Amino acid sequence: MLNYLWAGMILVGIIFGAFTGKMQDITNAALDSSKEAVTLCITMIGVMAFWTGIMEIASEAGIIQMASAKMRPLLRFLFPNLPKRHKAEEHISTNFIANFLGLGWAATPAGLKAMEELGKLEDDRRAGRAAGPVRKKGIASNEMCTFLIINISSLQLIPVNVIAYRSQYGSVNPSGIIGAGILATAVSTGAAVVFCKIMDRKRRA
Repeated sequence: MLNYLWAGMILVGIIFGAFTGKMQDITNAALDSSKEAVTLCITMIGVMAFWTGIMEIASEAGIIQMASAKMRPLLRFLFPNLPKRHKAEEHISTNFIANFLGLGWAATPAGLKAMEELGKLEDDRRAGRAAGPVRKKGIASNEMCTFLIINISSLQLIPVNVIAYRSQYGSVNPSGIIGAGILATAVSTGAAVVFCKIMDRKRRA
């Protein structure tokens, strides 16, 4: 659908430029935008490398493990059927921490590993090797749905991506978005948690 949308917008722009005699402006805009995109990518690669490196250092230093242990009460609340000290716990914690810092690049690998472990847990339940509610094959478990929704809502304390974009485009105060970002993502995450708990209760009813 998005492919058709973008193709339609490009086609309309070219036709409009042809009929209004502004093809030169469109060509210049395309070239300028291409150059700007490359510059932005280079900026974001630097930011990504820095923060991903910080996450790796934190992991090697045991900080991530310590934070995961501190987050266990939260994980118990969000994932009541997840076995204690399950392999998915650390990956979920890493994903949450990365999202708190606005590091979507670092959060994605941990999120994929968490989903993989949650999928294995569901397979174990079907085989009778683990406790918890069993869903039909092909249907995501409560834990998988909850993790996906909270990952998407993504509470962010430091929206690194947005700050980098604002800095790239000449904002006087790039970090001025932090307060609004915290408020917006806190509301979205709160709504996600409430939704997950309501749906979980409906499934059990």
